[in-house]
Amino acid sequence: MNTLNQAFSTRSTRQRYEVWFLRMGLADGSGAWWFRYLLMNPGRGGCAGHPSGMPVQLWATWFPSQGKPQSLIQGLPLDSLQLSAKGRSPFGFQFGENAIDENSCRGSLQVGGHAVSWELRYRSTYQFTMSTKGWIGFTRTPHSDAVFSGKVSLDGKTFEGDPLGFGVQGHNCGYRHRKFWTWAHAYFPRPAGPATTLEALVYELPFGFIFRKAVLWHGGVPYVCRNLSDAAEDPQKFRWSFQCSSKDGMRLHATFDGSGQALHTLRYLKTNGSGSFPVANNSLASARLRLEARGVPEEILETNFGAVLEKGGAQP
Repeated sequence: MNTLNQAFSTRSTRQRYEVWFLRMGLADGSGAWWFRYLLMNPGRGGCAGHPSGMPVQLWATWFPSQGKPQSLIQGLPLDSLQLSAKGRSPFGFQFGENAIDENSCRGSLQVGGHAVSWELRYRSTYQFTMSTKGWIGFTRTPHSDAVFSGKVSLDGKTFEGDPLGFGVQGHNCGYRHRKFWTWAHAYFPRPAGPATTLEALVYELPFGFIFRKAVLWHGGVPYVCRNLSDAAEDPQKFRWSFQCSSKDGMRLHATFDGSGQALHTLRYLKTNGSGSFPVANNSLASARLRLEARGVPEEILETNFGAVLEKGGAQP
C-alpha cells in the first residue's frame, strides 16, 4: 500500500498548508494539466478576510501546447470536507464532488464562465520521500513515474485515454511555505523499458542553510544526489541547470527550460495571512539529461514537453 499520501493535518490544525497535486502531460503532446487539492489552516477556517483564503481549495490549470495557460480556482467551507485520520490508510480527501485518494482523483469546477471536470486513475512503480523535517514540513512523491488514465473535460472539449498522460503525483505540507524554492520533475519514456524520471528540489532552511537533493529513477534503480551544483543562469530566463552525483557513481547533468508561452504565475497566500507571494510554474517544460556511470556509455535523455519547472518566493 502506498502510504505517502496519508494526511498530516487534522480538522483542528490552526496554521498549516497541506496539498496533494498532480502534473499530467497528455500523451498526444497537446498540453498538460496541473491539479491541486489544498487544505489551509482548517482549525482557523482558513485565512479570514482573504478572498483566496478558504480552508479547502481546488485548483486546475490547463497548459495548452498552443496558447496561454488557464487557471480555475475555487474555495469551499470546511463543513464540506471529509478527511481520513492523520497518518492512517487508506487515505481520502473529499469535498462535494471533488476527491483524491491513493490512486485516483476527481473534480469539477465552474469559474468565470469556464467549466472543467476530471476523473483520473494513476499507477506507478516508484515512490519516495524527498524531504522530511518533522512538524516543519515535508515533500513526498507517492507516484514518481505516474501513468494516468481517464478523462478531462474543459468547456465541452474532452481528453480521454488509457493511458491519457504521464507525470507525477506529489504531497507537500508545512506550517509555512518556504521563502524560496526551485523544484522540477521530468518524465522520460523509454521504448525498451520502464520510464526514467528525475525530480530535484532546492529550498531555504533556517539559519541560512539550503536543502538540495535530486532523485533519479532509471532502469528500475533509484539514484539519490545531495550535492547539487547550479550552473550560472540568466535571471531573465526561466531555466535551471545543475549537476550532481550519487554515492554509487552515477553522475548527471540536467537542464530544465520553462521559458515560453506556457510559463504561468499565480500568487500563493501565506499561512499566517500576512500577504501573498508569486509562484511561477511551467508544466510544459523541456528537459535534457546526461548520465555518466563507470563502465557504461554516456546516455542522453530528452523531452520537449514532459517536464515541469517551478520557482516560488523571492529567488536568491
